Amino acid sequence: MNDEKIITDLLGTDEATQMGLEKMVGYRQKMMCYQCAMLEVKTKLDVLNAELSQDSDMNPIESIKCRLKTPLSILEKIKRKGLPFELDSLDELNDIAGVRVICSFLSDIYVLRNYLVRQDDVEVVHEKDYIAHPKPNGYRSLHLLLSIPIFLSNEKKYMHVEVQFRTIAMDFWASNEHKLAYKQDGTNDPEVVAALAKCAAAINHVDMAMQEIRSSVQGSVDEMHNK
Repeated sequence: MNDEKIITDLLGTDEATQMGLEKMVGYRQKMMCYQCAMLEVKTKLDVLNAELSQDSDMNPIESIKCRLKTPLSILEKIKRKGLPFELDSLDELNDIAGVRVICSFLSDIYVLRNYLVRQDDVEVVHEKDYIAHPKPNGYRSLHLLLSIPIFLSNEKKYMHVEVQFRTIAMDFWASNEHKLAYKQDGTNDPEVVAALAKCAAAINHVDMAMQEIRSSVQGSVDEMHNK
């Protein structure tokens, strides 16, 4: 389904017609900028991963997932927030471009975070540490909203990209929570919420145990190298 059909279905023919061709072209231009900024962040993370892997012989990043919100999701969110159907309303949405970084160990998350935000062309607009302060349902992740410059043929633009850092275990929980609670509308069921929170606590315990094992192994390796 193309963008024009989605907008027409959501807004109705009259409102969609009022948006006009110029707004559609402007929307596509803006989404291209978000995509470029998203890829810029991914490149920065790929470079950091390559460097840190060479230095420590351990890959801090297991995988990187990038995504742009669909036109339908964008318009639904604009309606929910009560914003006008204008291009400028996209600037009020902080999660149009998203990068999810999956790490093996807790410490890798903060190492990568620190190296990334130290780069002189990266500005942290907002940060939420749901690892140190989990959500009531047990959700854990480190969220950064970054402002990233992209260089077009005739200008430099600053775009927002949301970056989420998780361990493999955190991502496993979040993916299943989304399927079990969000998509099945189970978020209001106290038993479901309690069960998911219990699983999140267990998963966090495993993360902490794996971190301790890693630290112990690394300590043994360092001791051998120093002999």
